[in-house]
Amino acid sequence: MNMLLAPALLALSVAAHAAPATYDIDPTHSYPSFEADHMGLSHWRGKLNKSAGTIVYDKATGAGSVDVKMDLASIDFGLDAMNAWATGDKFFNVEKNPNATFKGRFDGAKAGVPTQVVGELTLNGKTRPLTLTVHQLKCVPHPMLKRELCGADASGSFNREEFGLGAGKDYGFKMDVNLRIQVEAIAKE
Repeated sequence: MNMLLAPALLALSVAAHAAPATYDIDPTHSYPSFEADHMGLSHWRGKLNKSAGTIVYDKATGAGSVDVKMDLASIDFGLDAMNAWATGDKFFNVEKNPNATFKGRFDGAKAGVPTQVVGELTLNGKTRPLTLTVHQLKCVPHPMLKRELCGADASGSFNREEFGLGAGKDYGFKMDVNLRIQVEAIAKE
């Protein structure tokens, strides 16, 4: 009888382990960043100091989803004057559009790890498709919280003019922006 139960118990164990888990993004370890052209001379780089959201991930299949909300008022170029301009009414206008969001689904899994996130970026009140390449995704037991901790790094690019953010174009600024979402998230209890 034990020989007959063993395969059934193993199948239940694998099925339970393969279920998708939900993770809360850790805002103290997640900083979406970007780089944008400055008149063809250099690239300005910055980050968003406040973000939140959730990730759903099935490690067995590589399926899942991402929902990241980025607080545009927390933009940090490393230059206060640039931060003030970017959050003001001439660019992001954070009073009207305080957040940017990226929502997507994992795709192209290899050995349970997705190779991309196919989704949509909402910025400046407009939503456009955006696919991010997953450079890394790894999960480990959190040493103090005793829950699973996952980290990922993904990037893609978009044309900011498509979001109504064409400032500087007449001065030779290129409109392409590279977005990198580096994130750590802890499994919900």
